Amino acid sequence: MDNNSLYHPPLMPHLLIEGLNRYHDQPCLFLGDKVATYREVRERTSQLVQALQSLGLGRGSRVAVISGNRPEVLANIAAMQLAGCIGTPLHPLGSLEDHAYVLEAAEIDALVFDPTAFDAHAGALQQRVPGVKHLLSFGPSDSGIDYLDLADGFAPQPLVAPDVNPEDIASVNFTGGTTGKPKGVMSSYRVTSYMTQIQLAEWEFPEDLRMLIATPLSHAAAAFFIPVLQKGGAFYVMQGFSPDGFFDMIEQHRITATMLVPVMLYILLDSPRAKTADMSSMESIFYGASPMSPARLKQAIEMWGPVFYQFFGQSEAPMVIANMRRGEHDLSKPERLAACGRPSPWVHLALLDGDGNPAPAGEPGEICVRGPLVMSGYKDMPEATAEAFAGGWLHTGDVGRLDEDGFLHIVDRTKDMIVTGGFNVYPREVEDVLSRHESVQQVVVIGVPDEQWGEAVKAVVVVKPGITADETLAAALKQQVKDAKGSVQAPKSVDFVDAIPLTPVGKPDKKAVRARYWGDQARGVS
Repeated sequence: MDNNSLYHPPLMPHLLIEGLNRYHDQPCLFLGDKVATYREVRERTSQLVQALQSLGLGRGSRVAVISGNRPEVLANIAAMQLAGCIGTPLHPLGSLEDHAYVLEAAEIDALVFDPTAFDAHAGALQQRVPGVKHLLSFGPSDSGIDYLDLADGFAPQPLVAPDVNPEDIASVNFTGGTTGKPKGVMSSYRVTSYMTQIQLAEWEFPEDLRMLIATPLSHAAAAFFIPVLQKGGAFYVMQGFSPDGFFDMIEQHRITATMLVPVMLYILLDSPRAKTADMSSMESIFYGASPMSPARLKQAIEMWGPVFYQFFGQSEAPMVIANMRRGEHDLSKPERLAACGRPSPWVHLALLDGDGNPAPAGEPGEICVRGPLVMSGYKDMPEATAEAFAGGWLHTGDVGRLDEDGFLHIVDRTKDMIVTGGFNVYPREVEDVLSRHESVQQVVVIGVPDEQWGEAVKAVVVVKPGITADETLAAALKQQVKDAKGSVQAPKSVDFVDAIPLTPVGKPDKKAVRARYWGDQARGVS
């Protein structure tokens, strides 16, 4: 420890140990037909820590994870924290090319994977990225060593926190940019500790916390791990999302809280079960990650009551920049449902103009933040880091305004990222794939309003002279992106146009292109 350790706060590893030690035989994790107690999760975590250490993986080792929802994911998240590893989650829907880029850019030492879905994928990744020295499989596999079998050889020991500082890097999460390759957001132990403190201070968690996880555990669980432990609660994990499965779990286990991205909520609202399921146990439905249709939110509140809690953040300053409490979802103020809540009092927030000065009251400005929540920078990208931190603020790339009641409304993006069904899509990456097609002369990719997905990916294409622009070509373009980037990034629609409007300096004018589709909708994003 350095000389300032006298003033170091408890970090995520300390909070995990305290939470896992607090209870013994209470249930901690329900998944499928398996139930794990606090003691079992704690002991499994210890065995996994020892397995990592036996391979020389410890403080500062870089470990990526790709898995479906299975019990080991939770214990492995804890084990990586307690070993001092730097974690990087891989999205289960990403392509081999994208994953290989992340493994190289993050300089990954080991890949933990679920062999039931990613055995061949893991082997192919190691061939592409020889720097990945270890493949650790949740069970027997053809590609890697059996991580669970290795762990079984160790006797559980008391959990011990690693010797880490608040400024040491705890995770590197990749987020795309409007240009070029995805950026590795370096989050220190300070960030996750501070985020958790704000959650526990601000978020409306039920006292009797039974938390349904309907999203990938490798991503969602980390953000909810400490609050659930601190409340003596339990995770109830879906192995795949479906309306019937969701409502069945709520009725069977009397679930009191969950987290949904808007597209999941829309699917639930459109299910016949929405009107008949017993939702009386539900106290808090946390939502965020993408635009929410105010009309659908109103419908949900009318159906299930004032149980909705919104959070807003980004990878560079996660989840707690602003929040809208359950009681602030006021149906008598319908315009309020288009806001993302009040800025957190625990984060410095300013709306700044292009010169870095405060925007006039009531006028929009770029949302900029300061405080312990802010990332350490982008890995190996000093120029992008300097741009993000210009003027001593983190520039979020979102343009917002504050209404007269102090609620933050996000009105546009300075960056062009599309959020579709809770997933981020970066237009430049899709444009690069489409422009490789022999028929394409020019292309811009934008997000357009979509009732189900929040935003849908649309390609606006100018074809080369003599080419027939028809449905066959549109289908081929969609398939080309799907093959290269995966189904999430593939355009839902392709429009053929004679020309794409240009700015005075000759760049495609995406704002003008978007205006055709967004019309007079006041709220572009959330």
